[in-house]
Amino acid sequence: MPKSSDIKLTVQLDDQNVPEKILWNAEGKQDVECKAMLLSLFDKNHLDTYKIDLWTKEMHVMEMDRFMYQSLRALAETYFKATHNSELANAFQSFVEYFGENTEVIPKTND
Repeated sequence: MPKSSDIKLTVQLDDQNVPEKILWNAEGKQDVECKAMLLSLFDKNHLDTYKIDLWTKEMHVMEMDRFMYQSLRALAETYFKATHNSELANAFQSFVEYFGENTEVIPKTND
């Protein structure tokens, strides 16, 4: 039998169905609380992406800026690892730097 691992997400909602708390569990991690999550799944039959984007009421704009910057940076790295398309990966990374600088997550570079 192939090895498998389960990841469990729990989203606690208020009376208006707005996330108040997001918890995840996996092997070695129990009830880890986070303020936001992005989940994208690529359907192999329909060749379509399903996604769930959630954030709690506690998430501040400054934190969302940092979360998005880090997520975009990771996506650019993943894209390059998966495709080895350095031209598009570099263009993607340039946008990530632009985003980071304009949200003040990272300092502006002096070109």
